[in-house]
Amino acid sequence: MTGYREAGVDIDEGNRTVRLISEAVRSTMTPPVLSDKGAFGGLFAADSLGPGKILVASTDGVGTKVELAARHGGWHGVGIDLVNHCTDDILVQGARPLFFLDYIATAKLVPEVVAAIVGGMAQACRTSGCALLGGETAEMPGVYTPGAVDIAGTIVGVVDQVDLLPRTDEMAAGDLLVGIASSGPHTNGYSLIRKLLETHPADDAMIDSLLVPHRGFVGEVDRMLAAGVRPRALAHITGGGLFENVPRVLPDDLRAEFELGTWDVPPVFRTLASWSAMPDSELFRVWNMGIGLVVVIGAEDADVATGLGHPVIGRLVQRSADGHPVVLSGNWE
Repeated sequence: MTGYREAGVDIDEGNRTVRLISEAVRSTMTPPVLSDKGAFGGLFAADSLGPGKILVASTDGVGTKVELAARHGGWHGVGIDLVNHCTDDILVQGARPLFFLDYIATAKLVPEVVAAIVGGMAQACRTSGCALLGGETAEMPGVYTPGAVDIAGTIVGVVDQVDLLPRTDEMAAGDLLVGIASSGPHTNGYSLIRKLLETHPADDAMIDSLLVPHRGFVGEVDRMLAAGVRPRALAHITGGGLFENVPRVLPDDLRAEFELGTWDVPPVFRTLASWSAMPDSELFRVWNMGIGLVVVIGAEDADVATGLGHPVIGRLVQRSADGHPVVLSGNWE
């Protein structure tokens, strides 16, 4: 007899995986959640959202960081990576997360690996007040190479229409750019990082710094709001760095001028810069270089923002018709 197990898919291991992750998933359940694990679809009560509410949704993954995690046992961290990346993506529109859905695919199901990933997701969901509403685990031998794992997720959040960001009509030359620190490369540039690791020996401290999870910024933004700062825009610095992400929140007539040296570039980026020998124009396009979130504020809020520990790293100026929307000046080394 040739059964499903002989084809590479073990239903019993799938059921054991569900048992291992059940407690972590239940720990994220918020009052509007109407379903439990195992349902065909997650249920979330929308009647409490009220009028003037806008739903904001985003889907993303962790990319090739999962390969580094596979080699060095960083599965819990990439679960945090996934949720925080998605949470930060909707945060820049002013939204707070409601619920999250995950997808985990692998050649051969290892329940303990899935449990570690989902445990990381649940931890990040609890921190941001987000329900881990559902997910899917796919075992696909022949599609993925042995040991490979891929993860992706979808987040749904909500924002009051009056709080929707960016406020492009309020932005003007002279507005300041505040930087909130990243925790490392987050989830970007890992194909290059893995290539560099092939020819450059890395000690345990370097590997650990590369596997630090993506930082979630909901708490920091809420601290700014509580202190009276009213952001005009937020830019999540992901793939493309400052050059590609900041222009997404700016009006066409303004550009962002960043002053290098106004923030400390962490050692992990200094090492990667040395290994790659790339010019600044490429370094700041591949990696976040220590800035995970850029906040556009009025000059009157500068003292409050810096008092919270976030430096002013640039300003908005008028942009010429043929000018680039982002300019770097100074020296970060």
